[in-house]
Amino acid sequence: MRTPTIKDVAKRAKVSLKTVSRVINHEPSVLEATRKRVELAVAELDYHPDQSARSLRSAKSYALGMVYDNPNAYYVIAMQSGVLSVCRENGFGLHIHPCDSSSPQLAEELRDLVQRSRLAGLVLAPPMSERMELIRFLAAHKIKFVRILSAAEDPRDGFPCVFVDDRDAAYAVTEHLIQLGHQRIGFLWGGKAHRSSPERFKGYEDALKHYGIAADKALIVEGDYSFDDGFRGARKLLALKNPPTAIFGSNDEIAAGVLAAAKSANMNVPYDLSIAGFEDSPFSRQCWPALTTAKQATADIARRATERLIAELKRGEHAAHSTQNVGFSPTLVIRGSTAPVRPGADAGK
Repeated sequence: MRTPTIKDVAKRAKVSLKTVSRVINHEPSVLEATRKRVELAVAELDYHPDQSARSLRSAKSYALGMVYDNPNAYYVIAMQSGVLSVCRENGFGLHIHPCDSSSPQLAEELRDLVQRSRLAGLVLAPPMSERMELIRFLAAHKIKFVRILSAAEDPRDGFPCVFVDDRDAAYAVTEHLIQLGHQRIGFLWGGKAHRSSPERFKGYEDALKHYGIAADKALIVEGDYSFDDGFRGARKLLALKNPPTAIFGSNDEIAAGVLAAAKSANMNVPYDLSIAGFEDSPFSRQCWPALTTAKQATADIARRATERLIAELKRGEHAAHSTQNVGFSPTLVIRGSTAPVRPGADAGK
């Protein structure tokens, strides 16, 4: 069967091509009865606008770019799902662009990407979203964007963002372990290029301080957001003369690596070792026992960021001038990987 065109929609709805275009582009200057007639024709014909053709026919672009550099595949998939759902609802295409956040040519790379692919704007994931020199470069070149970043509060830096309070959530995870009686709590860092890493460490540190527990540098191991670094970091901690009774991994992949290391040492989780992660990725639910974690609604966060960017594109303004930044707070999810400290175990006293 022939693919339906905009002309077919106009003919069935008995309106002009321009009216169909206005309805598809969600322009307000269309009578409600006319809008419904066009939308019915679109549905009956199963018409889908060609985004590249739309962009070429007008001065506007109908495609966004999602830019990321993250070793966590589950995070990227959830991000993509959230961004794509909003793009589809609003008739926008989506260009997925993985990149090297440490590249000295990153700013020029993104500028060229926007120009070459005729993108209307960018959704920036961490850590690109947290590089202020990049943000200022994009703004100076009049490239529209929205950032997703880790922050305990609105940064109020004049640039649009959706921020996630990782610090408070990490405090809640650490507090949960402390309230189970654990005092020797190991902490495995994620990648330091991500602001979420120091934010999560600060939450861990604040909880220890609040409960009068001295931080032990021997229990803190640097690494990346990966299963392998979780495994290596756990092996290092478990080899200590006075090992931890609980380990907090900066994300669920790290925590899954800790679980594997504990099992390789014939430890019973959670009775010999409690383990907690962060993000509530599929890793946390697929492990046995399932991981205690902080539930981060990554797809919802990405949805909100994309909704904001598209709304501002339609208004023809920069988001910072008209819309407040939005914050999310991950919530503690308690599962089978954590339990009260085992009687007789060294709790650091």
